[in-house]
Amino acid sequence: MDGNSSKELANMVFTYSSNLGELEEENRLLKETVNHLKNEIDRFRTPPLMLCEIREMIDKNAIIKVPNGNQFFVCISDTCTDLKPGDSVLVDQKNLNIIKKFSRSKSFNVEQFVILEKPTTTFNEIGGLQKQIQEIREVVELPLKKPQLFKKVGIEPPKGLLLYGPPGTGKTLLAKAVANSTDSAFIEVVGSELVQKFIGEGAKLVKEIFELAREKAPSIVFIDELDALAAKRLDIGTSGEREVQRTFMQLLAEIDGFAPLGDVKIIGCTNRRDILDPAVLRAGRLDRLIMVPLPNKDGIREIFKIHTKRMSLEKVNFDKLYDMMDNFSGAEIRAVCTEAGYFAIREDRTRVGESDFIKAIEKVKEEENLEGEDFMNIFG
Repeated sequence: MDGNSSKELANMVFTYSSNLGELEEENRLLKETVNHLKNEIDRFRTPPLMLCEIREMIDKNAIIKVPNGNQFFVCISDTCTDLKPGDSVLVDQKNLNIIKKFSRSKSFNVEQFVILEKPTTTFNEIGGLQKQIQEIREVVELPLKKPQLFKKVGIEPPKGLLLYGPPGTGKTLLAKAVANSTDSAFIEVVGSELVQKFIGEGAKLVKEIFELAREKAPSIVFIDELDALAAKRLDIGTSGEREVQRTFMQLLAEIDGFAPLGDVKIIGCTNRRDILDPAVLRAGRLDRLIMVPLPNKDGIREIFKIHTKRMSLEKVNFDKLYDMMDNFSGAEIRAVCTEAGYFAIREDRTRVGESDFIKAIEKVKEEENLEGEDFMNIFG
């Protein structure tokens, strides 16, 4: 065999060897892909696990609560240790045996469901509520700023208070202002949303909200629409009513767990004090009740001045306007000032006149009447 033939043969062997290596690598990748797909198929065929909560530990068994509220006595896997009441666990759906503990970031979850802020509202922005301002400062601000004063006198301040009265009278503003004056975190919870959105999780969410309050202390937990959560209940036969009752009981337990001179305060808010369960208002809970009424004429004057202090006004008969706004809430007086400004802007004016305010008052009254008619059509 001559030199050229040997070289050609060597080149062919090298080419086949290279191709063989590429084919083996490709074959290896294909096998890995097939194995991955088989694992994916097996994973998709695996029955899903259900997320439950441990209510009680009994030796090597546990009582768990499933999402619909029912409770079961179940076994615990040998690989699942360090469980305690309140933990979240994954269980198989057939026998409900506990497979493993489920950990999640509580603060991250709960902060999605509340409004957490540092309010900038001050008491100077609230008109006609001097008595209510004094009371809320005594109950919330003084214990947070001067706890030693209460210790010396030998009394315990209320753990929380209830603001009640018609809509739009400034209850939320009062809560935000006292949070600002005490440099406290303001954690706002809406009772109706807690009840409607978190069936099966309400009690746990309440617990996590108050844990968040402790972490952010000094803090104020503001529960708006408290009546949705704490109304008197004559019959708790349905699963939804039972869940509301469990959530309410958890709320009472959390309030009881705070010290009177602690750095977390609870403020409830409702338009319907008459339907609240007495348990939430008894001594040691939200036992300071502050009525926030519609403003009288002096209150209307104060609120009106607050909302018009930055407005450019023409000559206006203020007493006439105050009389026309009799029985208006603070929110409605603010709406009048805003609407009057719009009437001037529509006519390309920079000064707001008496006629603008009169038309604004009539518009707000008309909207209020329409809302009343809608309410009667729905519930009448």
